[in-house]
Amino acid sequence: VGFSVRHLENVSRKSLRRSIRDFGNDLSEGDVGLFFFAGHGVQSKGENYLIPIGADIEAEYDLEDEAVGVRTVLGAMEESGNHLNIVVLDACRNNPYRSFSRATNRGLAIVHAPRGTLVAFSTAPGQVAEDGTGRNSSYTKHLLAALAIPNLSIEQVFKKVRVEVGRDTGG
Repeated sequence: VGFSVRHLENVSRKSLRRSIRDFGNDLSEGDVGLFFFAGHGVQSKGENYLIPIGADIEAEYDLEDEAVGVRTVLGAMEESGNHLNIVVLDACRNNPYRSFSRATNRGLAIVHAPRGTLVAFSTAPGQVAEDGTGRNSSYTKHLLAALAIPNLSIEQVFKKVRVEVGRDTGG
């Protein structure tokens, strides 16, 4: 649909951070930046973290050293100076780290994004999304379908996805 794509799969923290930096540097004023993450994510004390492959997380305080904060993605995109950024997080999962405190909640936290940035979750903040049974989650499946429909505004795309995911998952 017109985006230049940088596809990463099963990457380490170092590779993910480097790719986010390169992505931000490649964006320019007239671009639309789109960052899509599917995988494990957790929130801790109101901050969201993307969990890369090989993360050695035994306690909540390990997140800053082992995971990548969503604010890193937002910062890289904001620095580019472009006018529209879209961050899609298909990463609302149960917290796999039993040792975390009660301050760590289910799902991901609400993101306060910079001006000109739209953040889309695969489920409501604080909720847990279903992984699905096919290659993609229900959310990603319907996002791909909606993006292929010509002339939909970004708002219409995400509204269509919300409706279809609701149908698939029973709300």
